[in-house]
Amino acid sequence: MTLGALALLAFGLAMDAAAVSAARGVACAVVRPRHVVMVAAFFGGAQALMPAVGWAIGARVGGYVAAWAPWLAGALLLVLGVKMLREARARPEDVEADGRDPWGLGVMAALAVATSVDALAVGFTLPMLGAALAPAVAMIGGVTAVTSAAALLAGRRLGALLGPRLDAAGGLVLVALGVRLLWSRALG
Repeated sequence: MTLGALALLAFGLAMDAAAVSAARGVACAVVRPRHVVMVAAFFGGAQALMPAVGWAIGARVGGYVAAWAPWLAGALLLVLGVKMLREARARPEDVEADGRDPWGLGVMAALAVATSVDALAVGFTLPMLGAALAPAVAMIGGVTAVTSAAALLAGRRLGALLGPRLDAAGGLVLVALGVRLLWSRALG
């Protein structure tokens, strides 16, 4: 696999994470440097880890997991999106009063896994494409980290321009991504 092809693959895999990152940026009042680092680390790390896991277990259960990966990713994104939409409808004091942190480790880990399940399926195919594991994992993780961080900052700028009522956009993006994955899986 050429470096250009690997970069295109990495960029394609990064798009779900970038969309979720942009939605996070739209929904939050302030993007702090730690948020940028968290988004880059969680999304880039998950996108790097999943192909490595796929590579490792692909020989044994590759067909089964690859067949279910879009269903799992779609369902996770849909559930998280609905949760974000419900939170967007709540009054700000209600969301703060229940102690939930939208940047909490559990939330970030769930988003990272949900957006990287497709990279697991890619991991099964990397050996067949002649891609070396270490460069592929580094490229996929690095491109996702940079793209997600940039999307978070772009999303925050958009949110600042268009107002605070855009916090529901994050949930809509996740729901749309989940529906798209489930729909494409159901059709094909």
